Amino acid sequence: MAAIVPVLFDITHTTEYRYAKPVELGEHRLMFRPRESHDLRVLATDLAVEPAATDIRLIQDAYSNSIALVKPQSPSEHLKFSCTFTVEHTGERALDLPMTPGAETYPFEYSAEDRLVLQHFITPFYDADDTLMAWARQFIRTDGPTESRQLLVDMTRHIRDTMTYQPRDEEGVQAPGETLALNAGTCRDFATLMIEAVRRLGYAARFVSGYVYTAGAEAQAEGQQSAPGATHAWLQVYLPGAGWITFDPTNNLIGGTDLIRVAYARHASFASPVSGTWVGAPTDYVGMTVEVTVVKR
Repeated sequence: MAAIVPVLFDITHTTEYRYAKPVELGEHRLMFRPRESHDLRVLATDLAVEPAATDIRLIQDAYSNSIALVKPQSPSEHLKFSCTFTVEHTGERALDLPMTPGAETYPFEYSAEDRLVLQHFITPFYDADDTLMAWARQFIRTDGPTESRQLLVDMTRHIRDTMTYQPRDEEGVQAPGETLALNAGTCRDFATLMIEAVRRLGYAARFVSGYVYTAGAEAQAEGQQSAPGATHAWLQVYLPGAGWITFDPTNNLIGGTDLIRVAYARHASFASPVSGTWVGAPTDYVGMTVEVTVVKR
């Protein structure tokens, strides 16, 4: 077995809000911290808040994501969160992990215990859609057995090769039917489309938010569509015996070290990086800027 060489990344994520005049700032919920496991370790972390925070509490949400609850001093004309992390990533062997006998071909059944735990990731978030179901079924082979993992590989590649990536600053996510009609979307739209499609085929799938490392000109040469060092969204699918496997339909990435996860959720709306409240007139809000850098040592 080849030796595993860890990769170190330095991540900076800055979000700043600007107001026309001082406003009252309420509690804000931050979901920035990378999520640790056997393949990902957080070596260092720091959070700076302007104006200074009067209180910071760290909790885990229902998905066990790390959340910082921050109460800034107010009133203020601006609010800025600067988060820095150093992580060690050893990568994910997504394509060669063995699966439980009987689960290698589609369709397959989860064990009773797994199904109990996975139920909310198996249940579609959106209402029934015949168009989406027809689109999903095109990846089931008619000339022989369909390999459970290969179906997911083919769907990931198909989205990347046939749909147009269009950045969108507005919050929210397109419904799968809208993404199919437009044949275009953002990373969160593509992830949502694939999640809902594979759920209708019986797979358990979850939304993943985090950061993507792309090596500038090298990434462009390889056809990757995300900006170098950016927030990003993809999905994981649970395969019996292999566990949760990463699929990124925006960039046709499967496993590896370039995706640095922060949060898991049933739907994109439950994985917002920043949310909070402020009190003032609607016209007081001037705008928001977000800057993300992901540097590979």
